[in-house]
Amino acid sequence: MNNLPVTQEPDSAKEWMNRPMAIPGCPPGLEYLTQLDKIKVKQLVSLVEAFTGFERNNKYALRNANNEQFFYAFEETETCMRICCGNQRGFKFHVVDNLKQEVMMITREFKCCAGCCWCAGCCMCCAFEVRVEAPPGNLIGTIKQKGSFWKDSYDILDETENVILKIEGPCCIWDGACCPCDNEFKLLTADGLTQIGSLTKEYAGFVKELFTVADQFSISCKLTFSKVSSLALLKFGTL
Repeated sequence: MNNLPVTQEPDSAKEWMNRPMAIPGCPPGLEYLTQLDKIKVKQLVSLVEAFTGFERNNKYALRNANNEQFFYAFEETETCMRICCGNQRGFKFHVVDNLKQEVMMITREFKCCAGCCWCAGCCMCCAFEVRVEAPPGNLIGTIKQKGSFWKDSYDILDETENVILKIEGPCCIWDGACCPCDNEFKLLTADGLTQIGSLTKEYAGFVKELFTVADQFSISCKLTFSKVSSLALLKFGTL
């Protein structure tokens, strides 16, 4: 792991999943994903952020169904960009394993007009695009926002720009303390006809939703490692 902020290292006190054996053709560190059909993504929030509302660089713990952590992800974004642009901001996420080795990097460039699903179909300058590299420097796929007049829509593409999966958002993505429901994003085959999984933003309860900014997601699916890695980290770029 090179040039990573030491203050963002994973907590060694947490229970970590044992690292699987190396698999031919699988980027080092992503072997975990070949053994999982459910991933839980939990945002970690400091007390300062919770009580002041001052948003700091986001941090996430990725765990399996047994609550064993296998990845830790942290954001690298300038303070001005984070405060002024909110969820429209550009960012870089570093993903490390329990050996503190960077196994993946997720990046998104800032686009001043991106985010609206109506405008995303007009030109790429108005659509979010997330790059997933594993290891850093080796592109394994991208997630691109698609134009839509109703539901949020995304394509997951491989390193050769071929669409391998699609994601369809819910009719309403309003959330918070007064909206006690989960928001499900459907994972579809490349033709958009068959649902093979889902990414769900889970409702945390009235008190937690009202007084904290921590989000929790779950991803359920049985996929190859490259597809799972892209889907599991969709939250960092588009939700």
